[in-house]
Amino acid sequence: MQTTQTIIARKNQSNWWHNAWSAVLRWLRLTNDITVKVYHGYGQPGRYVVYGHVLTLGPLQRTRFSGNFWKNTVALLRLFIVRPYAGAHVQLRWEGEILKTVTEDDGFFKIEWKTNRHLPPGWHPIQVEMTGGQGEIIATGTGYIFIPYPTQLGFISDIDDTFLISHSANLRKRLYVLFTRNARSRKPFEGVVRHYQALTLGRTTEAAPNPFFYVSSSEWNLFNYILEFTRVNGLPKGVFLLSQLKRFSQIFKTGQNKHATKFMRIVRILEHYPEQRFVLLGDSSQQDPDIYAAVVKHFPQQVHAVYIRDVYRKNKEKAAKTLDVIEAAGVPCCFFEHSSEALEHSRRIGLI
Repeated sequence: MQTTQTIIARKNQSNWWHNAWSAVLRWLRLTNDITVKVYHGYGQPGRYVVYGHVLTLGPLQRTRFSGNFWKNTVALLRLFIVRPYAGAHVQLRWEGEILKTVTEDDGFFKIEWKTNRHLPPGWHPIQVEMTGGQGEIIATGTGYIFIPYPTQLGFISDIDDTFLISHSANLRKRLYVLFTRNARSRKPFEGVVRHYQALTLGRTTEAAPNPFFYVSSSEWNLFNYILEFTRVNGLPKGVFLLSQLKRFSQIFKTGQNKHATKFMRIVRILEHYPEQRFVLLGDSSQQDPDIYAAVVKHFPQQVHAVYIRDVYRKNKEKAAKTLDVIEAAGVPCCFFEHSSEALEHSRRIGLI
């Protein structure tokens, strides 16, 4: 029979091991504390949606940035050291109501709801909680919901090789840039920030900027990375809709998600804002022209213009033909190499 002293000794041993392991993880800038990650949600008066993940192992937020090759490599690897919490119970408190859901196999959750309360345009903080079997709060995470201003246009932009130089068509170059640089040392294309800043203020005022949605094949692992890049470079603040979380064993497949899901993420935005017209911005390195052509086919009244950056010579002819089809449907297109060309086109068609 176990004595009380034996049970206490084993408990203390367990706590000692847990504390020691937690200290090692912190030294590696990781945590095994349950983490609720809440991404930028979005909505319109009376209808809102927010996304997130629950993890039992994941990276701590990076606070120091260095040009050191190895430090950047380790920091990137760290973003893929994750252990999702499947079946976790999460909830959002809203106007006295508790909205509940359960995480998927990869720890992902989505909370969508309708309400009579109409939030004003802008960014609104929210808090999501993970609860235990007795309803006790185990962990919390904070994020924001964005309510667009009632402007004439919205913008849906790809990320890699659209405004962030990524070499997506060349796996070796893509991985080299991703592993050896960081969110502050990566570079945008020349002139792209000026173009995007002009677009967010086109036909409107600084007090009510046009909304930006960033839809990419990059994984949720890179959310904070991309968020920091856009912040440092002065790109318009926006909502991110990224791809399925990847584990460490899948790191060399980063950015190679199924592009059909990208189409569906764009569709969700258009269906959420049926009265809004959108400009689509992408590049020729992967499947953006075909995806945008499909969007125009299904939502011809909501697409105002399409911009494709010419970054991949092998796809140039195919992309040009696809854009001809889009223009034949009555949607202005710009196939450009330099952002100055896109900026001039935006002036010409009255976007800015």
